[in-house]
Amino acid sequence: MPVVIKSVKGYYFLDVWVLANIIQLSTLEFCRRFLNRTNDPCGRLHDQMTMAARSVPANIAEGLSRSQTSKETEMKLTDVARASLSELLGDYFFISMANRIEPWSCKSREYVTVADVRFDRPEYTDDWQREAWLHIMQQKAKFDPWVQHEDISVCVNAMMVLCNRAINMLNKLISTQLDAFKENGGFSENLTEERLTTIKTKASNEGAPPCPVCGGPMQRRMAKRGRNQGNEFWSCTNYPQCNGTRSIGKT
Repeated sequence: MPVVIKSVKGYYFLDVWVLANIIQLSTLEFCRRFLNRTNDPCGRLHDQMTMAARSVPANIAEGLSRSQTSKETEMKLTDVARASLSELLGDYFFISMANRIEPWSCKSREYVTVADVRFDRPEYTDDWQREAWLHIMQQKAKFDPWVQHEDISVCVNAMMVLCNRAINMLNKLISTQLDAFKENGGFSENLTEERLTTIKTKASNEGAPPCPVCGGPMQRRMAKRGRNQGNEFWSCTNYPQCNGTRSIGKT
């Protein structure tokens, strides 16, 4: 697969990135409304929740931005986003216990209604940053009746639904990333393949002799050790799979 470096704005089209931003915004609003000097005297829970929420869209964006040069880093950062969501979900679960708020059943009308809210498909032009802002805020407005509800029990339950929904979406994204890696390889593999292709093409254009072992094109190399140290020789471009060599001048 050829190596291509292009725009890294693809994550703007991902529903999970949009949802991650909604969760970050809603978590900030939740902490400002419901955490105070009485139930969070040192502000540690506020900091922990807002930082965990921030980590989710940030790591999705960074992971997708690294996808062209490191599939491994892409998957690791996506997994960090998933772990941050699990941490945030745990904080909302703790708040539900501390306030004796029973979680909605996953089969309840409330849970299903929030879980089934659909996202609009974004349409971006060259004014992508402003349009992404508008798109996120428009999608967030769909969840505001729950996440901005005056009753903390509704807010907590809605946020747990959103966290679970985003975790499921990231599970699917990681699976897709892994399948793409299996199918196309990573940046290092593709870079090596492209370099070898260039070497073989150059060798063919320069009239290099065929390899006596596999018949592939050969390239000039210089011996670094042994009795022929410093002398040039023909080496098979399929090395290390093939060890075929020829002396310079021998056809």
